[in-house]
Amino acid sequence: MLQEFRDFIAKGNVMDMAVGIIIGAAFTAIVKSMVGDLINPIIGLFMGGVDFTNSYIVLSGEVAAGASLEAAREAGAAVFAHGAFIMAVINFLIIAFVVFMLVRYVNKVKDAAAKKEEEAPLEEAPAGPTELDILMEIRDSMKK
Repeated sequence: MLQEFRDFIAKGNVMDMAVGIIIGAAFTAIVKSMVGDLINPIIGLFMGGVDFTNSYIVLSGEVAAGASLEAAREAGAAVFAHGAFIMAVINFLIIAFVVFMLVRYVNKVKDAAAKKEEEAPLEEAPAGPTELDILMEIRDSMKK
């Protein structure tokens, strides 16, 4: 069983998947920072200075006025965290757009490579003797 596991791990697809997961985790951190640190303040500016990440409605429980979403959750209150949900949707849209652009670029590169292969001249078969060469050869053989 250990040998089968080693063979499974050594396959190229598993290693490619592992690299993809690691890069994906790092990319998610970058997108989360971009949304939280760059996009949300701009959206908050348009919403009249409201802290977008801490937008929530208390459904039940006691929460101090102006408390952050994290403080409300720590207090045990049931909250409707619409700001966190909208932030998750924005994160998803950004990641989906970047993946779309990546797939689009890869497809463009594949299409260009396929087109290059189609346009590449095929090796021509060696040309046989021309009619003149054959006639000259017949003439020379008749002279002998």
